[in-house]
Amino acid sequence: MGLLDSILGRSRPKQANLDALFAVPSAAITLRAAVGLAPTGLGAVCYRPAGGAAFAQAEQEIVELLRGAADAPDVRLEHDEFGFTWLVVDDDPDDVEGLVTDLHAVNTTLESHGFGPGLLCSLVPFADATGRRAGLVYL
Repeated sequence: MGLLDSILGRSRPKQANLDALFAVPSAAITLRAAVGLAPTGLGAVCYRPAGGAAFAQAEQEIVELLRGAADAPDVRLEHDEFGFTWLVVDDDPDDVEGLVTDLHAVNTTLESHGFGPGLLCSLVPFADATGRRAGLVYL
């Protein structure tokens, strides 16, 4: 950030740490052992959609990539009341590594197409024996 940007109060968006997701599988082991939380098999990436054909093409590429595997998870797009899109992946709860790989693929594809600043977070929910949920959120 330059001096003029500082004077005018401009700031650059913080770059996402996409590799932080790879801490989830080991955290899952700790959460299960320490507090009885188990992965639900769900995961999501939340992002601000951009207009235009390039974004639509990138989003379509992501969905096709995830659905194209032999053991493809269920993939759906949901839109919230704040204007964000949630790409939700529903996979086997015992395959946390596969879920994390899928979420990372979503993030890196958006970033490689120039939409990295629109990434809000990635979410991996866990549940206890009663079904109450808690989540790990990575920005």
